[in-house]
Amino acid sequence: MPGLLLGDEFPNFEADTTIGRIKFHSFLGSSWGILFSHPKDFTPVCTTELARAAKLSDEFKKRDVKMIALSIDSVEDHHNWSKDVMAVNNEAGHTLPFPIIADDKRELAVQLGMLDPDEKDKDGMPLTARCVFVIGPDKKLKLSILYPATTGRNFDELLRVIDSLQLTAQKKVATPVDWKPGDKVMVIPSLSVAEAAALFPNGVTTKEVPSGKTYLRYTHL
Repeated sequence: MPGLLLGDEFPNFEADTTIGRIKFHSFLGSSWGILFSHPKDFTPVCTTELARAAKLSDEFKKRDVKMIALSIDSVEDHHNWSKDVMAVNNEAGHTLPFPIIADDKRELAVQLGMLDPDEKDKDGMPLTARCVFVIGPDKKLKLSILYPATTGRNFDELLRVIDSLQLTAQKKVATPVDWKPGDKVMVIPSLSVAEAAALFPNGVTTKEVPSGKTYLRYTHL
């Protein structure tokens, strides 16, 4: 995404939202954050995504992750759309458990590189793609994923990714393919044998490979 790379400080933008005007860094406080954009209100895929995100909001809260969505319509539209979203979850009358940013002038979509040139509205204006940004407590970008407007996201996978990010921010490990909390993790290559032995009292196992190199090191935390 142009101008925004992993490790960059996330812009401290101001925006109107369904909970009023916010400054992004103040909204996050000392928490992690996830910002996910949507092409347009009252559209089918976006509605299923917001409904799933709402269902999982307690899981994000457990991980101290502040959720916020973005779409290119007005705050009024967002409020009305939210009613549809909660009705999809059979929770009509309940409030959507996270705010939605109103980016009707597409200013944030341009700033954050979120426009999808292949998907346009009835006026020929490009819609926002399905972006995901995960921001750490240090306000730096930890992960970004970009989906086209035609492909809905998997919010269970986003939780898995956040579990990995939070774990590897605290421990000198990496998470292998398809990792889930409780699975074995990998010892990072920069640790010596002695350092790994001292850090991981549960022991380190090394997978033998034809090259003879000892880079596949696993441990349980």
